[in-house]
Amino acid sequence: MIPDPQSILMIKSHSLGVGDLLRSSAAWRVLKNRWPNAKLHLVFLSKHPGYPTEALIQQHPLLSSAHFITVRDKDPSNPQGQKVPFKDIWKSFSKVLKEVKADRVIDFEPHGIKTSLLTWLAGQTLGASTWGIAQFPLRSLFYQHTSPSVQDYARSHGLELPMDYTHRDFVVLKALGLDRGRTPIEMQVTEEGKAWQSTYSHHFQNDLPIIGLNIGCGTPDAMHKRPSLPHLAKCFHQLLQKHPAQLLLSGAPFEKEVNQEFIKLFNSISKQAVHIMDAAGQTSLSSSSGLIDACDVFISTDSGPYHMAVALRKPTLVLFTYPEQTSFHNEAWCRRLINPNADEFVSEVASLLRGRDAS
Repeated sequence: MIPDPQSILMIKSHSLGVGDLLRSSAAWRVLKNRWPNAKLHLVFLSKHPGYPTEALIQQHPLLSSAHFITVRDKDPSNPQGQKVPFKDIWKSFSKVLKEVKADRVIDFEPHGIKTSLLTWLAGQTLGASTWGIAQFPLRSLFYQHTSPSVQDYARSHGLELPMDYTHRDFVVLKALGLDRGRTPIEMQVTEEGKAWQSTYSHHFQNDLPIIGLNIGCGTPDAMHKRPSLPHLAKCFHQLLQKHPAQLLLSGAPFEKEVNQEFIKLFNSISKQAVHIMDAAGQTSLSSSSGLIDACDVFISTDSGPYHMAVALRKPTLVLFTYPEQTSFHNEAWCRRLINPNADEFVSEVASLLRGRDAS
């Protein structure tokens, strides 16, 4: 019989997007529920040196530690970038092993030789039990315990491929006898988030609800996820005519321009006085947890703040320009619309506002 773990090392390497990694928190919660006294440690093999998500995830309350090991010396978009030699990766990984002294090592990735080899080496070094995904027969040789392939997991759970990223982490947990059930993703407002709220709380009117808006999707590879700004302005105009509120816009520094364009479009069709605060560039990922938490309803495109809002259990409406099931959340406090008309938009936001008033 395998004893209960005291220290679990989790290895990932898929994507460092805030939403992608934050969605692993449902698996962390299930592990913590099963073994409350076990410490959870994350090692992430990163292709993006110094990515902003690192600081946010290192503060996650379910993790005892989070370590990010660079496997490329420059961002993947930089043609000068080179792969870090495996011996250097192992050197960094070895330091983590000495620190966390894990007795159980879990490789969450279904593909890739690096995580498989590191898991095997960790098991040999620490005498820890090792767990992985038998995505193909020879891969099982790296682990002492394996789960079925991603395809088998999806089939047994009635899920379509590609699965949403939250389900992905439960493939390997099947080998531990753990299932997701209805477990949502989660996070808490960070200390930086609380500080942001303290600094900016005087900007808001206490008698009106705060509706957050993250237009986001400002990088070239994400622009196709951004809705038409004139249509978005029309939707908000119709919403605020029926449900007066104040607007709080979030975004990265380079998204200040699109926020200002939206405000200009909104003001050109609105005759009512609406209090609008544009906070683009005023928050880090960590402090934006406070911005999102300050809202009564948070509206976002398919981007990091959307997943943060869901994790914070904030009434959330996400706007898609096309169906993207890998990004869906199916929680009671989250609604999604795909290219909605103004009436559909108003109806969903009004429903979220009513739900917030009833809670």
